[in-house]
Amino acid sequence: MKQLFYIIGLALLLQGCSCGKHEKHATLEGKIERDQLSVTTKVPGRVQQILVEEGQLVQQGDTLMILELPEVDAKAIQAQGALEVAQAQYEMAVKGATEGQIRQLRAKVDGLKEQYEFAQKSLERMRNLLADSLVAQQKYDEVYAKYQGARNQYEAAKVELAEAERGARVEQQKMALGQKERALGAVSEVHAAAQERFILAPQEMTIETINLKVGELALAGYSLISGYITEGTYFRLTVPESKVKAFQKGAVKELRIPYLDNKAIQAKVETVKALSAYANISTAYPDFEQQEAMFEIRLKAVNPAESRALLTKAGFIVADH
Repeated sequence: MKQLFYIIGLALLLQGCSCGKHEKHATLEGKIERDQLSVTTKVPGRVQQILVEEGQLVQQGDTLMILELPEVDAKAIQAQGALEVAQAQYEMAVKGATEGQIRQLRAKVDGLKEQYEFAQKSLERMRNLLADSLVAQQKYDEVYAKYQGARNQYEAAKVELAEAERGARVEQQKMALGQKERALGAVSEVHAAAQERFILAPQEMTIETINLKVGELALAGYSLISGYITEGTYFRLTVPESKVKAFQKGAVKELRIPYLDNKAIQAKVETVKALSAYANISTAYPDFEQQEAMFEIRLKAVNPAESRALLTKAGFIVADH
């Protein structure tokens, strides 16, 4: 008889423990999360100054860090020098020869003109003498050759003077302009790289981790600072297949924040995603059958202002499920 009472008492005790466990597991809990953001650099450099601290709230465009870029400074000097050379070449191609060169060419043309006119007169005299048979044909041919040379030199000098006065050819001017634009592009590229010395906040965020110290080398693409996006607050929990029906996309749920004395926040279901690994379960006391699939529920506050100041990784409870 005593054994019978003992067995009955043990059964009642186990039933009470099971009910308590079921009630405990009936509560759906999750974690407050925020989207993370990593700030990197496109140009390698050395950390010169850090202007923020971990835990600090920064606004979009705030300077977080300043890098030292000696290589960029050197390239800036080179690019500026190349631009000045290209600019001078372009101006020379457009303007043509200088005033002194023009005067020299004009004097050359005048001198060759006199030689040509003298050769022409000499040729006329030789032609008359040849007609009277007073000179040999050989002598006439020599004078004629000198005449032809003087005329060609005179014509070439006139063309040279005309080109100098008119300026360089259009093709040469275009080539010089292309060199100038190329140099301008190099200067712009260096100026853009120089701006990378200032590491700016891409949007409003809370600094979580500063990965480098002053004096350390920052490589291109390396995460310098990481933090949480202020507007990226969301609520995450996992539910079994048997309860996912209550969390259809677009459904509004009332959430309670325990550390704020169960303050109520209205949140809308944004996404429902199947979990492939149980390690991703975020609910503190999951209650599901062994063969049930698990789903990750992501909610966002209906009024984003209510979630801005919430602590990351703090817990919440689904009030109506």
